[in-house]
Amino acid sequence: MGSGSEVHVISAFNRNLSATYIGLRQKPFHGADKLTVSAMPNKFYLTTPIYYVNARPHIGHAYTTIAADTLARRKRLDGVDTYFLTGTDEHGQKIGRSAASAGVPPQQFTDEVSATFRTLWQRMGISYDQYIRTTDEKHKLGVQKLFRVLYEKGAIYLDRYTGAYCVSDEAFVDVPVGDHCPECGRVTEEVTEENFFFRLSAYQKPLIDLIESNQLTITPEARKNEVLSFLRGPVNSGAETLLSDTGIPYVPGAVKDLSVSRTSFDWGIPVPSPAADTTTQKHVIYVWLDALANYMTAVGYGDESEEGAEMFARYWPADLHFVGKEIVRFHCVYWPAFLLAAALPLPKKIVAHGWLLFEESKMSKSRGNIVRSETILDAFGSLKPEADKKEQDLFGADVLRYFLLREISFGQDGSFSFDALVARYNSDLANGYGNLVSRTLSMIVQNFDGVIPDAALTTELTSDITTAIEAVGRGLETQDFTAAVQATSALIAATDGYLTANAPWKLAKDPEQRERLATVLRTAAKSIRMVTALLHPVLPYVTARVWDQLGLGSIERAAETGELRDLTQGGFAANTKLGTLAPIFPRAEKELITRMNDAEQKPATTDANAPQNLAEGEQKLTPVSDATTTPVAAEAADPPAKPDTPEITIDDFAKVDLRVAQVLVAERVPKADKLLRLEVDLGYEKRQILAGIAQYYEPEKLIGRKVVIVANLAPRKLRGFESQGMVVAASIGDGTPALASFIEDIEIGARLR
Repeated sequence: MGSGSEVHVISAFNRNLSATYIGLRQKPFHGADKLTVSAMPNKFYLTTPIYYVNARPHIGHAYTTIAADTLARRKRLDGVDTYFLTGTDEHGQKIGRSAASAGVPPQQFTDEVSATFRTLWQRMGISYDQYIRTTDEKHKLGVQKLFRVLYEKGAIYLDRYTGAYCVSDEAFVDVPVGDHCPECGRVTEEVTEENFFFRLSAYQKPLIDLIESNQLTITPEARKNEVLSFLRGPVNSGAETLLSDTGIPYVPGAVKDLSVSRTSFDWGIPVPSPAADTTTQKHVIYVWLDALANYMTAVGYGDESEEGAEMFARYWPADLHFVGKEIVRFHCVYWPAFLLAAALPLPKKIVAHGWLLFEESKMSKSRGNIVRSETILDAFGSLKPEADKKEQDLFGADVLRYFLLREISFGQDGSFSFDALVARYNSDLANGYGNLVSRTLSMIVQNFDGVIPDAALTTELTSDITTAIEAVGRGLETQDFTAAVQATSALIAATDGYLTANAPWKLAKDPEQRERLATVLRTAAKSIRMVTALLHPVLPYVTARVWDQLGLGSIERAAETGELRDLTQGGFAANTKLGTLAPIFPRAEKELITRMNDAEQKPATTDANAPQNLAEGEQKLTPVSDATTTPVAAEAADPPAKPDTPEITIDDFAKVDLRVAQVLVAERVPKADKLLRLEVDLGYEKRQILAGIAQYYEPEKLIGRKVVIVANLAPRKLRGFESQGMVVAASIGDGTPALASFIEDIEIGARLR
């Protein structure tokens, strides 16, 4: 490939649609070809992360998949050619060890666990277009092609490495062997290997510029800043810094080259020729280079057929990657660097969601606080005994979909509990949407023989409907699912208010008010139709039932014909006959909470990750309603012992620089339950500090608070972040920290003496 400009025009046909792909490859860009691709018309390609098959799926996996499915359904309603990808990541040392522990071959192990994900998505009615597995043959060919391209471009070279390796994260880490991994906290192992390395260091400045300029969009802003912080390096450490094209300071060389092969195990995709011909050892491709490539191999990369080329031209680059915040670096640093080096277009947007917290802790099999989606499907499905098992599952899935999208702001951590789930179901769905549908349609049956009255419509709800349509569209386009669902709730409340104000049950008693009654009920029915259409991507099963009760037939057919695309068009034909009425959302009693808690305390029976099919730590889930009581101390308890600490001189104390600082930013650190990342203002400078107080202080409540820090403590790296100081706190009772504070208003930067 030369350095001059070339224009490539490829015809692309898929799903009976055609488009022209125009790519302009320009001069080399910081060690790689920069590829600019014109926007593909009328297509949207979105992906979930591919889930690692080290344990069965839980609602954290479901959360990401539900968000992607909702957006995919909305795009299809808008007439966009949508391709939705999900799947499983099945290679690497961790999987090999898990399979050996279970006494089965790795392929059998991954077959079993991957099947649990696919089965769950089928139960929940997830509308993915492809379910990819990294053990698929077409994926292997695509990964080998990418490795070969990178090697031939000089982006990959052979070397040896000795150092600390984290098996859990499948990554070499910059800590002493035996220390804890800065990302996940697990103990590292020493590895000496011949490896192929990717020249990641060459893409430090290009990635800073691409991210800072939003050519590669990363949201939310906190995740973008996290990635930029990693790429910039320790800019406040006194090291030499340069400015990127976007004016961002960075430390050259802070980003190190990345190992992209392993020789100490063989459960992975073999490194291909010609790279493999340069070594006598068998190398397998690094699991993250393997896994990330799935987003391209799924849409034809590596497929040499005409169909594969057309599909790749049609759908790549991806319009949106959904990821969890703990894998942001892999997706926002390694992945775009691989693509830049291979002269391939970058994904347009990467959105990282937060963690689901159960009892304020991240769900984890090692903690035993996993919540399975199956428990929720079974419990809420039991509220519909008249339905078959498939419909019960889809009903339960709708309840879970609504709760997660309504309750948790996408991009932020959010709390989950069975109590909150049942409360939200009863308030919003049973008493809200379901009650509105039931009482409106029942009055039409009672007063107009089940026929939508052919009466004049009022404009009383017009502005509410317009506001809801705009807010739902805007919310889904920006992945603000909570705002989108809240907009439908507002329209439901407005329609309820309209009925209350007009009291159709009173109008029905006065024959002279029959025309007014007809207008009120038809206006309310119109609003219900709007609510139902807007909620369809969120509640696909339930809205189909409501649409049928409205006498409008199949909502899927309405979606295909475009009726749900422009809600100002269409509506009720004259004398539309309602369908058969039935309760939509039976009320959930508190007993359902107990049943779900009990179900999660039973031993798991479907996990292939451990002997007897029990995943480590998943045997028991503490009920939400349980309270832990602290025994009262004995009256005659011995007084606390005098602390056994060495004396220091005044000169020793004078060496400690204690300063007042104000917290500007506070957020949880990925995979570190005890750590908060703080950005503090010392008056004369701003710093980043990691503090082990996450179990005791909510991040948002710390913002603006003045704290005491040790300002001259040598920096150290924790969980991948540099901590420049230490927050001072007292240790009380069982070790609970209490931050030092003041009664007086102390100016920031003041020194404690």
